[in-house]
Amino acid sequence: MEPIRYFNRHTGQTETEQVYGEGFLSWTYNHPLGAVALNAAVKRPFFSAWYGRRMSTPESSARVAPFIETYGLDPSEFADPVDSYASFNEFFYRKLKPSARPVDPDEASVVFPADGRHLGFNRASEIDGVFVKGQKFDLPALLGDADLATKYADGALILSRLCPVDYHRFHFPAAGLPGETRLIDGPLFSVSPIALRKHLSYLWQNKRTITKLNTQRFGTVLLLEIGATCVGTIRQTFTPGQTVEKGAEKGFFAFGGSSTITIFEPGAIRLETDLAENSSQQTELYAQVGTRMAHSA
Repeated sequence: MEPIRYFNRHTGQTETEQVYGEGFLSWTYNHPLGAVALNAAVKRPFFSAWYGRRMSTPESSARVAPFIETYGLDPSEFADPVDSYASFNEFFYRKLKPSARPVDPDEASVVFPADGRHLGFNRASEIDGVFVKGQKFDLPALLGDADLATKYADGALILSRLCPVDYHRFHFPAAGLPGETRLIDGPLFSVSPIALRKHLSYLWQNKRTITKLNTQRFGTVLLLEIGATCVGTIRQTFTPGQTVEKGAEKGFFAFGGSSTITIFEPGAIRLETDLAENSSQQTELYAQVGTRMAHSA
């Protein structure tokens, strides 16, 4: 299997991803028998619900310390002590100390909504290479609204991919007034590059949520959260109709890797240089929540 490589903004190095459950993912999405299992069970919500229950049992807390050691996580960032988590799922959607993820203070900037590996495109309608050449976004399918897709077709789009090893709370990229969240139900395919290299369409088939954020400086921003295998829960923790600050928590994913997508009105922003340059080479940029994603045009 081709390794998953990305450029780490914080180290300045190209790195290779440690894929949680790599063997299972590779078998499911690359083997004929795996395809049978995928369609019969793995993509079905009941499979993720079953796995989520396993990760929510008291016994699952025994997985926490080995996971931290294997993937080199820094417990000093955690808001709570390692031994305080009653289950692996509780650890998985842990909170961090505010000092662990400072928010860029520049009023002209928008920030990444989550820790993860990011791809950014200045025009959603001109995307022609996501993980492999020729894969385009189907914006009407993604948004479930053809008129809304037309409005945002020439706006910037940022795909942020969270791995199981990442911090799994997502945040607002800018200050503003959020509306109600709309749910579009669907299956739960993996959103790992192992799967998306085969079918980018999993992003607009999967269960997902859409929230409109009205801002003074950047227009109305569309905020999407995409469910995935073993991520049956997308929990919103904000209050619709209540003003939020840039970097404020919006919600969290329960167990598994997943994605967010942020879409701007045409001409609202320009991507940060390292995000745009790496994305043009189909290379993800690793960056943490609260750091600069783009700036006002």
